[in-house]
Amino acid sequence: MKKALGIILILSLLTVAVLLLVADWRQTPYGQLTTPSAIIARLSAWQEAAGSVTTVQEMRESRRGIVGLVSGPPATMLQIRDLDISGAGGALSLRIYTPSASTTALPIIVYFHGGGWVLGDLESHDNLCRTLAAKTDAIVVAVDYRLAPESIFPAALDDANTAFRWVAANASSFNGDSARIAVAGDSAGGNLAAALSLLARDQQGPAIAAQVLLYPAVDLSNLDRPSTRQFAKGLFLTRERMAWFIDQYVPDEAARSNPLVSPLLASDLQQLPPALVITAEFDPLRDEGEAYAAALTQAGNGIRQQRFAGVLHGFASMDRWFPEAQQATDLIADFLRDQFNTAASPAPSN
Repeated sequence: MKKALGIILILSLLTVAVLLLVADWRQTPYGQLTTPSAIIARLSAWQEAAGSVTTVQEMRESRRGIVGLVSGPPATMLQIRDLDISGAGGALSLRIYTPSASTTALPIIVYFHGGGWVLGDLESHDNLCRTLAAKTDAIVVAVDYRLAPESIFPAALDDANTAFRWVAANASSFNGDSARIAVAGDSAGGNLAAALSLLARDQQGPAIAAQVLLYPAVDLSNLDRPSTRQFAKGLFLTRERMAWFIDQYVPDEAARSNPLVSPLLASDLQQLPPALVITAEFDPLRDEGEAYAAALTQAGNGIRQQRFAGVLHGFASMDRWFPEAQQATDLIADFLRDQFNTAASPAPSN
């Protein structure tokens, strides 16, 4: 009995010590992290300090290894179909998520994964794509675009454009509605979704009903905004790592001012699809994402913008850890349902 009580006492003391330690980790000069944010930030800082991952291939393998640790139970789909289409770099892989049976054509979300244009694939964002399909009752088409440094700008955007145009032309083949197509992406994928919205407008391409940008990188020419400086180290995505990603994707520094690389620098942001811009409080990319939302608003576009407090870059893909991930996907689903309903409504008669 005494031994059992001793074990309980030791475990209780250890629990208190851990709680106090995590409470200390949560405190920053700029506010308080959520508990999951504090733990993930500390773990990523330890990994960075250890320097165990050094090559691009090792980074990609490491990323694949943690997907199951941060993703919650996957939403059930009626059908998931993988296929290849013809792209500028050869076969371009897509994954089509159909959430439910429907006698009418379903709206479509074309999704571009994050990962600094270097990491990520169809598996890394499988859970998030399933969740968006289930909550929105829309078909999601995930795009496995070419990655840097093997393929630099504009390869990823070319693939995004190819996939989007293929979806618009072939929507009926998978019960999709070509009149209701949204583009979406997180981080580097948000960059591609924003750039594609500009490209589709300027090329008078198929109409985009909405764009969803999760903590997007929208100005690759400037890493000196307050959030980039404040959150430069120790908070999962670092300023140094962001600079490295940019070097891989756009090695030509002059090209970083191209609006299709840095949409925030576009001289004309009028007549773009309605946008939802989601940012994370403790994210180096926070300020540029919010600046883009403000610029889109100033240009007369329909905008909804929300900052999630206390969380890190990438939180929406970590739904096992972050309740805010569920809140973010709920917000996306509500926004897209509204935009899809608007796109489906007949134009008023004169």
